[in-house]
Amino acid sequence: MHTDRRKLRLLRPSASAASLLAVAATLLAAALSFGVAAPAAGKTLHMHNGGDPASLDPHKVSGDWENRIVGDLFEGLVTEDRQASPIPGMALRWEISADGLTYTFHLRDARWSDGEAVTAHDFVFAYRRLMDPQTAANYAYLQYPIRHAEAVNSGDAPVAQLGVAAVDDRTLRIELENPTPYFLGALTHWTAYPVPRHAHAAHGDDWVKPENIVSNGPYKAVEWVPGSHVRAVKNDLHHAAADVDIDEVIYYVLEDESAALRRYEAGEFDILTEFPTDHIERLRVERPDELFVAPFQGLYYYVFNHNAEHLSDRRVREALSMAVNRPVIVDKILGNGAVPAYSWVPPGMDNYGEPYFAAWKDTPYAERMTRAKQLMADAGHGPDNPLRLTLRYNTNENHKRVAIAVSGMWKALGVSTELVNTEVKVHYDDLQRNTGFDIARAGWLADYNDPDNFLNLLRSDVDYNYGRWNNAEFDRLMETARTEADLSERAGLLHRGERLAIMDAAALPIYYYVSRNIVSKKIKGFEDNVRDIHRTRWLTKAD
Repeated sequence: MHTDRRKLRLLRPSASAASLLAVAATLLAAALSFGVAAPAAGKTLHMHNGGDPASLDPHKVSGDWENRIVGDLFEGLVTEDRQASPIPGMALRWEISADGLTYTFHLRDARWSDGEAVTAHDFVFAYRRLMDPQTAANYAYLQYPIRHAEAVNSGDAPVAQLGVAAVDDRTLRIELENPTPYFLGALTHWTAYPVPRHAHAAHGDDWVKPENIVSNGPYKAVEWVPGSHVRAVKNDLHHAAADVDIDEVIYYVLEDESAALRRYEAGEFDILTEFPTDHIERLRVERPDELFVAPFQGLYYYVFNHNAEHLSDRRVREALSMAVNRPVIVDKILGNGAVPAYSWVPPGMDNYGEPYFAAWKDTPYAERMTRAKQLMADAGHGPDNPLRLTLRYNTNENHKRVAIAVSGMWKALGVSTELVNTEVKVHYDDLQRNTGFDIARAGWLADYNDPDNFLNLLRSDVDYNYGRWNNAEFDRLMETARTEADLSERAGLLHRGERLAIMDAAALPIYYYVSRNIVSKKIKGFEDNVRDIHRTRWLTKAD
């Protein structure tokens, strides 16, 4: 994926006019040689963004690297503040009915980047498009609390029955199937962004190409060079444009974390969204004011392919999970402050209480290995019948380190592991199609603060159930929880579901994430938060 390019370095201008012209010429030449269009006048934020986005269409994206872009380009009824908490976005205010089933949103006088009004009809169009089976939006299920959403998305009801209606141009009514305590938080997600009807009518799905795209967020996309970068400039028609300091954002594609760190230290990036963990102690000494490392709601895990016959035995899956020495991984292999994970739901989620931990969580590792070896023997694996596995991970030095460590731990069980890595888009495409792996690395970041955002990943009807674990009782519990208004009863149902998943070794949780960002001292307004979401509109950059 990566090719050598001349590096774009930030030069410090001198006071003389001649020197300023020379610097400008040097910057322009470097930008063109790197493949980046000449910068806009004003302040530019150079952001390392990891993987290549699959799209700029809110209905076609799925990862945090894409969220950084589309979350700058679009704004929903509700948006995020510096702490990633819900605040009014396109909606100035709202009312919720006494039964919790009807939300009425009153929209501000807002404009798309081409000057057309943002109306309630754009939201109706967007939500219907999201749920239309023809759109094939993998994340549509996040908005299933909306009345008839699941039936529409499954093709069992027409889109006109979706519980979203424009009362008038500036008033939107959303009806829910059941009271949903996290619904406002879910509306900050990209699946709840509006789509410009007029742009889609003119260009179809090509409306999202840079030459056609219309957005309502603080920024608008003007360039996308796959494999290189996306460039966006300030949207002067955004309702808060007067408070937006940064004029231009370049989101760079670079999955090689060591190369990204070198470029940050050379002054080419203002924000580094990930870095090799073996540098963390050095960075704590050398750049303590630039290092942002904090816990947040996310899970790093391995997927078992339940369609692989040699992983169909629960004893094998449990043995593999027991053999993973999580403290060694987080303390010795990564050293990033992450927390070992023995549950599917991270601790601290709202409306839940303590998650269900694996029964062997506190068993000394040597005793766990003895038990794991016995489980493997009971399942028929040993010197005469060794277990051979393919372990997939997306290209990333930390993922590679973890995979090598885990394969070594499994070797003690007599397991032979082949490691395979691919770029992130290919990796997740194969996972969604459930092909090309026995076990695969995955990660999940909370879309909203509620345990069902993690538990729904194991439902049999969700595309992000990469391993295709299928448990009818689990599905029933998740479905019952959706209709339970009593928060205590609902938490009990979800907890029983998690217990089923952990006891059946549905997947292999490894650690709860910490966010790892490095931010230049020139950037102000960057605050740690539990969702690791940092919209550019809240940032400022010193001249």
